[in-house]
Amino acid sequence: MDKKKIAIIGSGMSGLTAAAYMARAGHEVVVYEQFSEPGGVTRTLHKDGFSWDLGPLLLDGFGKGDSGTRILSEIGINDVFSTPPSDRGIVFPDFSLWKPDIYTGDLWRRDFLINEFPAEAAGIRRYYRFYRRMCRIMKINRRSNVGRKAGSSIARVLLLLNYLSVKKYESWSADRLMKYFFNSPGLRAVFTGILADLMVKPDEFPALGVPFFNIESAFDARGLDADNSSDCGTIYRYISNGCETLVSAVIESIRSAGGRIRTSAPVSRVEVESGRVAGVVVNGVSEKADIVIYTGGTQELLSDLLGPDCLTADYREIIRDQVHMESVFMVHLGVNYTPKQKSALCYYYGTYEIGKAVDEIRNGKYHEGRSGFLVYVPSMHSPGMAPENCHAVTVYTVAPNFLQDGEWEDRQEALADRLVAEAEKFVPGLKEGTITREIVSPADFRTMVYQKHHSFGGIAPVRGRSNPSYKTPVENLWLIGSQSESGGGVAGVMKGAQTAAVKILESLENSI
Repeated sequence: MDKKKIAIIGSGMSGLTAAAYMARAGHEVVVYEQFSEPGGVTRTLHKDGFSWDLGPLLLDGFGKGDSGTRILSEIGINDVFSTPPSDRGIVFPDFSLWKPDIYTGDLWRRDFLINEFPAEAAGIRRYYRFYRRMCRIMKINRRSNVGRKAGSSIARVLLLLNYLSVKKYESWSADRLMKYFFNSPGLRAVFTGILADLMVKPDEFPALGVPFFNIESAFDARGLDADNSSDCGTIYRYISNGCETLVSAVIESIRSAGGRIRTSAPVSRVEVESGRVAGVVVNGVSEKADIVIYTGGTQELLSDLLGPDCLTADYREIIRDQVHMESVFMVHLGVNYTPKQKSALCYYYGTYEIGKAVDEIRNGKYHEGRSGFLVYVPSMHSPGMAPENCHAVTVYTVAPNFLQDGEWEDRQEALADRLVAEAEKFVPGLKEGTITREIVSPADFRTMVYQKHHSFGGIAPVRGRSNPSYKTPVENLWLIGSQSESGGGVAGVMKGAQTAAVKILESLENSI
């Protein structure tokens, strides 16, 4: 295969993963990152001896046999860092869900909810039967993807048989599903509250997606193993010492294969000649490329990097029809005491009206933490992320890109104080114990990732909306990342990058 010049725009996990595959296949790879540091939102911040992850906190896909782990192995990364399993708590206005001191099985939440909502017992049991069916589908699909050819026919039959048991829900929204099983708004919020993270309303989200975001092992990792669990076959994990260890490992894989990472190198244009990629313009200088892989915002690709007629009308319409997630507001604290929280990560919800809260944020109305937030203490599982006898704490919440009233740059200090005050109602002592603080607002994120509308997790998974395919109508221009076919999530964008890289390599082999 002839060596190709490959330009990759963006150094988040999708861009780095694609770069590792292409460089290890022998191609000349350059990753262009407009920010001063690589990693995108998968970076780790450092200040005064404290460390905080900028984006992902609790991750799936990095256990034994999981997609992220398999991809890392394929690009030469094995056992470079540890991924301890963990779980999270959730707190609502009227009740809390924390794992019990003694493990009672992977459906303890079902039993807790029946005790908390006795009038809803029948609906709760019906939901968990539905959940079990979806788990079987997920596990069969996962194993068939691992085995690929072996047993694929049997897997397809098993998938079909199990899918028939849930087929009636395929056209339903999450809102309709919840109302079918439950009467209580609080009980519905147990399973749809996480949709606020995705900036999607329950009546927009597909019913069959609900179990994927409510895997029971996310709330109690004890006794669950990816190979023999009766649950959905995955465990959420932390990356020890911060996500930068993942970023650094993949960068080393790229560089060891001859690839390059260029920071402070914004791409202002993708050059196209006769419908085919010709190169990129970087810091005002044209650089030739045979293939361009873009990982950023689709709106920016459409309006800034390409000419108006480069993409087909259908492809442009898919991009314009996307519903982007909103941003987040983060306050990172270094504290001189041990915060009283039962696990490293907990979601605190201030409302059961998830749809209303999402609407308000989309319209620029910021709740200042009253509608909900999370508290994450990474030094609980990675003591090296804080000085001795201290802890690193992150308080963050979903937030609008642009405020109805004022600008983030002018108001962020006061709004950070209010968010910490809300968190102190559940985790006392945060303000008094703070010895250092770092604020990251939506305005900061827009600068870091070069998006006019910062979309923290990519495209909101709204029913009936499709994401643009990896292969664009421009020959040798590929789109990956959280706003592409793969959707968001660290393991998700890595899987999308792997899929696109394989397709590119296959097309190059076929052209010989």
